[in-house]
Amino acid sequence: MDFRFTPEQEAFRNEFVAWLGRNLPDRWDPARSRNYEPTDPALDHDHRELQRRLFEAGYAGLHYPKAYGGQGKTMMEEVIVSQELASTCWELRMPGLITFSMAAPTILIGGTEKQKKEFLPRILDGTHIWCQCFSEPDAGSDLASLSTSAQKQNGHYVVSGQKVWTTYAHFADYCLLLARTDPDSVKHKGLSYFLVDMKLPGIEVRNLDQITGDAMFNEVFFDEVRVPEEMLVGKEGEGWHVAITTLMFERTLGDAAKAAEYKPNLQKMIELAGRTKRAGKPVLSDPVFRQQLAQAYIEITVLKYHGLRSLCNQMSGGVPGPEGSIGKLLWSEPHVRLCEAALGMQGPNGQVLKGSSHALQDGYWQYHFLESKSDTIAAGTSEVLRNIIGERILGLPKDASRSRSS
Repeated sequence: MDFRFTPEQEAFRNEFVAWLGRNLPDRWDPARSRNYEPTDPALDHDHRELQRRLFEAGYAGLHYPKAYGGQGKTMMEEVIVSQELASTCWELRMPGLITFSMAAPTILIGGTEKQKKEFLPRILDGTHIWCQCFSEPDAGSDLASLSTSAQKQNGHYVVSGQKVWTTYAHFADYCLLLARTDPDSVKHKGLSYFLVDMKLPGIEVRNLDQITGDAMFNEVFFDEVRVPEEMLVGKEGEGWHVAITTLMFERTLGDAAKAAEYKPNLQKMIELAGRTKRAGKPVLSDPVFRQQLAQAYIEITVLKYHGLRSLCNQMSGGVPGPEGSIGKLLWSEPHVRLCEAALGMQGPNGQVLKGSSHALQDGYWQYHFLESKSDTIAAGTSEVLRNIIGERILGLPKDASRSRSS
C-alpha cells in the first residue's frame, strides 16, 4: 500500500502550510515550550479564532457534506490539515480535541437531520466547543456501570449525577452525555446518549488540578438538569452503541494526527542530545541514548502507518473497530518512554523545572514527563486496552478473574 501523497495532495499540503503560517494567532510563538495554560481565556479565544479562519478559508470539515458546513472533499484532505495542525500548533488545538474527534463524527453518523444542521456548522466555524461527559467516580474503565440518571418527564429528560475527568469542560458550550434512562436494566442496556447545553440551569463545572499544576480536566455536576427530548441521539436505551461509535471515531483520525504531533518532539530530543553532555561526553556518543532515539523514531513511524491503515479502512467503507485500541497503546506508552529518555539525557538537570536558568529547553521535558503519565489512563487504561485487543482482535478467552467478578 502506497501512503505517499499524490502530486495534487502534496500541492494542497504546501498551500495549507503557507496559509497556516500567515494565520496563526499573533500571540502564538513556536519557540516557546508552552504558550497557554489550560484555563487561560486566551487559549479559548485563540482556538475559536483559528477555527473561524480555517472555516472561512475552506479548511474546516473538509470531508463533511456541504449541507452541514463542510467542503465535500475527501478524507485525505482532512488528514493533511489535521497532521499539519498537530505538528505546528497542537497546544492551540487542544480545546477542540473532543469537538472534532468525537462530537462532530458522532452527530454526523448518528444525529437527526435537525441535530446535524443545528450543530455541525457551529462546530466547524469555531462557535461551539464540546466536552465528553462519560466517566464517573465509580465508573471509569467500567463505563457501563455509570449511575447518572436521566428520567423522562413532560418532553424533557431530568438529569442528575456526577461526571469526572471531563476534558476542557470549563470552555465547553455543549457536552456529549451518557446517562442511565432505565435503572432496572442491566448495565449497558439501560443507557441513553444526549447532546446537552452546558449553560442549562443545574450544571456546575469544577476544575481538577493535575500533577503538572494544570487544570485541563474537570468534574461536572448535574442537579435536575432539564434536557429537551430532541437532544437524544438515537433511540432511548441505545446509548451504549452510540458511545462505542464515538470512542472508535476518537481514535481513527487521532492516531495519524498523534504521530504528526510527536514528530516535533523527536526533533526536539535530537537537538537536546546534540548539545548535552553526560560525564563530559556528548549524549550522542552514548550507544544507549542513540538506541533510545532510534526506538522513538521507530515507534512514531509505526503509529503513523497504523493510523493511515485505519483511515484507509474507513475510506473504503469500513467502520472503526477494536483495532483503535492498538493505536491508543502505540501513542500513549511510547510517549512516556520518549519523555523518560529525554530526562535521562539531561542527567541531574532533568530535575530542574521551567523558570530556572538551569532548565534545559525551558523545562519542556519535565512538564511533558509528568503530563505523559495520564496518557496511559485517559481514553482507556493500558490494561483495559490490552484486554480488548486480546479478546476482540486476537480471539483470546476472557481473563478468568474478570469473568468471575462480572
